[in-house]
Amino acid sequence: MPTSSPRRTVEYVLFDMDGLMLDSERIYTIATNEVLGKYGKEMTWAIKAGCMGKPEREAGMHTLSFFPDIPLDVDEFLRERNRVQDTLWPTVPLLPGVRKLVFHLKKYNVPMAVATSSRRRNFEMKTAHHQDILRCFEGKIICGDDKQHTMKGKPAPDIFLITAATFLGIDVGGPDIATLENHVKERAKGLVFEDALSGMQAGKRAGMSVVWVPDPNLLKLDRNVEEQPDQILRSLEDFIPEEWGLPPYDE
Repeated sequence: MPTSSPRRTVEYVLFDMDGLMLDSERIYTIATNEVLGKYGKEMTWAIKAGCMGKPEREAGMHTLSFFPDIPLDVDEFLRERNRVQDTLWPTVPLLPGVRKLVFHLKKYNVPMAVATSSRRRNFEMKTAHHQDILRCFEGKIICGDDKQHTMKGKPAPDIFLITAATFLGIDVGGPDIATLENHVKERAKGLVFEDALSGMQAGKRAGMSVVWVPDPNLLKLDRNVEEQPDQILRSLEDFIPEEWGLPPYDE
């Protein structure tokens, strides 16, 4: 598919998780609509798009803002939704192309990590049956509620900068310090894989290249944002590593 800017040669890779590696956005939709359905309501894709990539509580507040007549506060809503989600997490599958790409990058020792807005509790539940993939990251995973890291949620660049600096040892600086010339150069060597609009924005604001793999429903919506992805793919199956200076797949 066409790209919006020339390719860069990248040296490290950061993955989002929900909707990018795992087909978990579908479960968020099922659980949310089970709660809303009790009140005759339903989450549309226009509403869902504003939730994707954001921390859980912020996403919950966004959803409820469209339904002011529902007699639930955000804590009650999240409790009900989580009850449904918890029964479904053990069934969530990997999305196409994930296993091939992650194992390939691991084989060639490409530095990589996961930067997800998911709560650590949910992350552990939804990935418990995908430990072969998780082991490839060697624990280099940041979740949105990790208290040891002070982060603003996506579309702020914080999670990608902190993940690259903390787990990959890349001198990218940080979200709350002055950005130096060397930081800019190191940020430009990173490649972010995202499915959410806010995640794509976060990656670009971090000064990294972004491969955006959005749900087709997301592409149907207006996206009036300044940031644009470097590449849009239908699936990670369509990713060609050598276009980014990475080792090509083995035949």
